[in-house]
Amino acid sequence: MPAPIPTAALRVHNLRKTFKDVVAVDGLELEVRTGECFGLLGPNGAGKTTTIEICEGLTEPDSGDVELLGMRWDTHAAELRQRLGIQLQETQLADKVTVLETIRLFRSFFRHGPAPAEVIALVQLEEKRNSRVGGLSGGQKQRLALACALVGDPDFLFLDEPTTGLDPQARRQLWELIERFKLQGRTILLTTHYMDEAEQLCERVAIMDHGKVIALGTPRELIISMGVEHMVEFSAGGAAKALEIQALRRMEGVRDVRAENGTVQMQVTELHRAVPALLDELARQGVPLTELRTHSATLEDVFVTLTGRHLRDE
Repeated sequence: MPAPIPTAALRVHNLRKTFKDVVAVDGLELEVRTGECFGLLGPNGAGKTTTIEICEGLTEPDSGDVELLGMRWDTHAAELRQRLGIQLQETQLADKVTVLETIRLFRSFFRHGPAPAEVIALVQLEEKRNSRVGGLSGGQKQRLALACALVGDPDFLFLDEPTTGLDPQARRQLWELIERFKLQGRTILLTTHYMDEAEQLCERVAIMDHGKVIALGTPRELIISMGVEHMVEFSAGGAAKALEIQALRRMEGVRDVRAENGTVQMQVTELHRAVPALLDELARQGVPLTELRTHSATLEDVFVTLTGRHLRDE
């Protein structure tokens, strides 16, 4: 019988890690509840991967505490390895080995878990069970990497950008596998560069920047916290340089205005008032409109507002 899992599957307290002159993790506080899919988001260099690797027992922190499934790496490493599933950003598997041989190898590392054939069926690779890993597509390799993380029947699953580089269909297939894992009451810590993925899969998300958590809540809570309902984006071609941004900020119902690479993004509270006012203001300034888009506020908009960067900015 498996050991009981505490209410908080993961607790991180005052975690710090420095590489030379770079502070990767700076006093991080984090808690992941048992049975939830928790998203850890942030731009490149925010400290996400370092945090994940410390929690996985792959990197030693400079200071701070990590409690995982009620245990610590310094005293319960062997037991933790039996109860975790880990999919890294890039999983390098032997090209000459078949899918079935790969699963059998990883299954041999764990005391308990499903049969290799069952795991292969779970990730929908039955037709490739005797194919060599080197001949798999990108999506099939990602599904195989997930299978390797699931062979020990883990209580806690780490997924570090599991769908990066996949086509939309392959991403959706992996989403379905993650949803199945969630339905079993297991816990997932997910990092991703896709905001729609976080909104689809995660009960709660934390946004990291400069080694700290700067926002935490459900996707809906974070969107509401912006205090705006809609985003208006427009382009003005070469005339954008002559645009008076301050005049746009003074418009009624406009909370914020950002201009970048010829595109202007406005946070507005009342779309039906903001768009006519914008058209009037552009006409007054003599700036021709080349493109106009509107959408409801999203998690991506929250991220840009808090960090000043898009999630996939290099």
